[in-house]
Amino acid sequence: MSSEAHTSAAYIKHHLQNLTYGQLPDGSWGIAHSAEEAKAMGFWALNLDTFIMSLLLGAVIMLVFRSVAKSAVSGTPSGLQNFCEWALEFIDNSVRGSFSAKNNMVGPLALTVFFWIFSMNLMDLLPIDYIPLLMSALGVPFFKVVPTTDPNATFGMAIGVFLLVLYYSIKVKGLGGFAGELTLQPFGKWGMPVNLLLEGVNLIAKPISLALRLFGNMYAGEMIFILIALMGGAWAGMSVGGVTLYGSQIVLSLGWAIFHILIITLQAFIFMTLTVVYLDMAHQEHH
Repeated sequence: MSSEAHTSAAYIKHHLQNLTYGQLPDGSWGIAHSAEEAKAMGFWALNLDTFIMSLLLGAVIMLVFRSVAKSAVSGTPSGLQNFCEWALEFIDNSVRGSFSAKNNMVGPLALTVFFWIFSMNLMDLLPIDYIPLLMSALGVPFFKVVPTTDPNATFGMAIGVFLLVLYYSIKVKGLGGFAGELTLQPFGKWGMPVNLLLEGVNLIAKPISLALRLFGNMYAGEMIFILIALMGGAWAGMSVGGVTLYGSQIVLSLGWAIFHILIITLQAFIFMTLTVVYLDMAHQEHH
């Protein structure tokens, strides 16, 4: 029993560990081969799997849209062109419904955010063991294929949105107007300390909520896939209990994968919509 628990714990720990590059305990720089080494690397460690997969998926999305744009026809379009046109129209309508100012950057940003996050989330539907086994055969100790299960990725995107919100808040309202918004709302000049506290918390909460919402949902989804995968490793022989356990794993895997399609799409849409809403708030002047 203790051996089985240890194996299950090691399996979960392995699948949740990123491929981390940083300074090793002996002072050299390299890849961590254990969770303890990765933890000892500290703040400046780089999760290579998150970095590689996010860049790779971003490049794939850009190449797909570029190829469709170059080969677009006005007659009978291909299925991929139909899909891209539908996606553009859907996101354009979403932006028009949430963004009341005029900024030609917001539409392309919304399109990029949605498809980039959707593509990263979609990796969660790959069989949980295939990529780690392949990378292990190549000598790579860890490899998490879903970048959005890494808080470094979700916070990086959220901070990028936050910086855009600050930039447009100052550009549209001026530095004085932005400072006044933080210090004079909602209780006027006599409530400046309270105003600053409330508005400051509200401002800082935007990137934190964006990052944690996406990370939390995707991390929980990945954990459930790992736990379902453990059921397949727990069954033994052709006993009634073993066959039942194996059959339950197949049913649960299929059911959770189908439900997870909704989750990965919804999380990409929520991140995109909140990005547009926050930018719309940055463009609005308070009187």
